[in-house]
Amino acid sequence: MSAMYDPPLRDASLTPVIDAEALEGRLLFAIPKKGRLYEKCIELLSGADIQFRRSHRLDVCVALNHNIALVFLPAADIPSFVGKGDVDLGITGHDVVLEAQMDGLVTEIARLGFGKCSLQVQVPEASPIKTVEDLAGKRVVSSFKHLTKVHFDNIDARLHLEGDQKTNIGYVGGSVEAACALGLADGIVDLVESGETMRAAGLHAIATLLETEAVLIKSTTPKRPHVAPLIDKIASRIAGVIAASKYVVCQYNIHRDNLTAATAITPGRRAPTISPIEADNWAAVSVMIEKKKSALIMDDLVRAGAEDLLIFNLNNCRV
Repeated sequence: MSAMYDPPLRDASLTPVIDAEALEGRLLFAIPKKGRLYEKCIELLSGADIQFRRSHRLDVCVALNHNIALVFLPAADIPSFVGKGDVDLGITGHDVVLEAQMDGLVTEIARLGFGKCSLQVQVPEASPIKTVEDLAGKRVVSSFKHLTKVHFDNIDARLHLEGDQKTNIGYVGGSVEAACALGLADGIVDLVESGETMRAAGLHAIATLLETEAVLIKSTTPKRPHVAPLIDKIASRIAGVIAASKYVVCQYNIHRDNLTAATAITPGRRAPTISPIEADNWAAVSVMIEKKKSALIMDDLVRAGAEDLLIFNLNNCRV
């Protein structure tokens, strides 16, 4: 019987180290390390076939199948890292880019269709304040202090409020919705997704500063131009994943007398694919349609005489 070898036990307190040499020449891709965007980003990386293994103790890991290193950072820090060229590519919120005042230093490659929410001005339901003009000159707190200040500076200027009369903008890092109940503010500016948290806090919206979602960004003046082709490849893959989430393939058979009406319902992104079939004067149509409209489109096709309708989900595509 051959001898068995037991390797020495590894000290669990030792954490693997990614050194600068391991990152040399790699595209550095910043991903939110937690929060509302993290899980969706992981799904996006999987769809784009960026394979990696991340130790729970490390915020940097290298991809297994690309010359990429993933850097997990707070979403609020990503625009600065990308804008200064310290990382090449990043995913964060459009609102975060604007708040960091990095919109001139980063280029938004694509809007990603998730993490959608609104940056809104909210006040207590019982408050006599009904408009942002009513709130001007009073106390407003937000974790988006820059965007809030820009918005209320414009209102203050329009209302000729100066000096101590101007709106008092304060910063609160978290649980912004509690500020009014605690007597810290007359109104708040915060991100709202469903609005349930605000309603539970007795608040309602009186204005929307902007609509936001996750965006893929790159540096406007990159420090590592040699990774540009890889940036283009990854951006193309991510665009394919996003498109695949929005579209489905619709196939159906239609008599040629009804073909014009049916293709008017399903014009496709460029044009439908029309193929002859064995049945006399019939054709098979294959076309991409918007997923959210698929049920209505199928109803319309049935009324137009289509038969044998099928819908196929897409895992990925290039469009």
